[in-house]
Amino acid sequence: MIAEPSAVRVLIVDDSAMIRKVLTMGLSRDPDIEVIGTASNAAAAEAFLSRETPDVVTLDIEMPGLDGLSFLKTYLRDRPVATVVISGHSGRGTDIAIEALRAGAVDVIAKPTVGVGSGLDTIMADVAASVKAAARSVARPGARMHREALMRAVASRPAQNTPSLRLHPKDWLFAIGASTGGVRALSAVLESFGPDIPGIVIVQHMPEDFTNAFARRLNGLCRIEVREAAEGDRVEPGLALIAPGGLCHMSLVRMGDDFRVRLTEGPPVCFSRPSVDVLFNSVAVASRGRATGMILTGMGRDGSEGLRQMRASGARTFAQDEASSTVYGMPLAAWENGAAEDRIPLDRVADTLLRSVGQGARGPGDNKLTAAQPGGWPT
Repeated sequence: MIAEPSAVRVLIVDDSAMIRKVLTMGLSRDPDIEVIGTASNAAAAEAFLSRETPDVVTLDIEMPGLDGLSFLKTYLRDRPVATVVISGHSGRGTDIAIEALRAGAVDVIAKPTVGVGSGLDTIMADVAASVKAAARSVARPGARMHREALMRAVASRPAQNTPSLRLHPKDWLFAIGASTGGVRALSAVLESFGPDIPGIVIVQHMPEDFTNAFARRLNGLCRIEVREAAEGDRVEPGLALIAPGGLCHMSLVRMGDDFRVRLTEGPPVCFSRPSVDVLFNSVAVASRGRATGMILTGMGRDGSEGLRQMRASGARTFAQDEASSTVYGMPLAAWENGAAEDRIPLDRVADTLLRSVGQGARGPGDNKLTAAQPGGWPT
């Protein structure tokens, strides 16, 4: 007889009594989640964790005394518990939240901007989904240690360029999609690139305002330029453009020899705005096969259909492998529907992207595999 899966055990850490109450009530509605305690500051959280072992901690970043980022770095990072950051939209709050994600937090969720009652159902659905995804990220034995080792390996080794890449960087572009766990994965990949690379367009699922902080942080760490995309931006070699979070979709259009960014309103696609599918579908049309698509860690299916369209156009397409993914949802969907031609560990993602340029575009017929083969093209 198969045992019923146990509920995800959650500790809520926030200095606001109202936020603690709202999170407790909202998460407790989900039968798969059990709130086992709350704490108003880092000291109370540490005392609780000395007695209990939750699966997930939801962590406020801006707290009196020891702030959430310091608590994460000094106490939570090496424990078998996943952290979901609950952060405000202030400039300082978004900057610290990005640093928390780079330090090992699994996801970041924005607090309500106009009272806790505003959009509460949507907010709590996001929090519950992130909590359950975070719990899965530490459920596999040794998974966290393996990912940490890969992060260190990627950070210490620059990607290897190719002669053909240096000759024609403008003739190609990279399109990358990521969600839960993507901040650390993208950071590791982008920091390994030198400036002589094709232009990069990125959708990272993240709340409004957080993508700008993420782009600014990466721009200070990378040898390439990184910024939040704006309407009409031109995709250029050595430049990574990150779609603005929360408000609009990002797509590409071809104008002569250039690729230009379009930001458009519209409903969420695959529960996401911006959507990886929207970006990838536009790249499939605009690039005429001279592109590489990569889906990194994340929950859900966003990007799998768009990557499939990219592969049909002749583009090279890949997905992160399970062992190195924080959450193996989006990459798995892209593999199962035949969108990804191969699964790549994180420490090989940058090199794989660079090598794909040297291999040149392939026609759609060259990409078709047998339907029975994993990762093959469905018939």
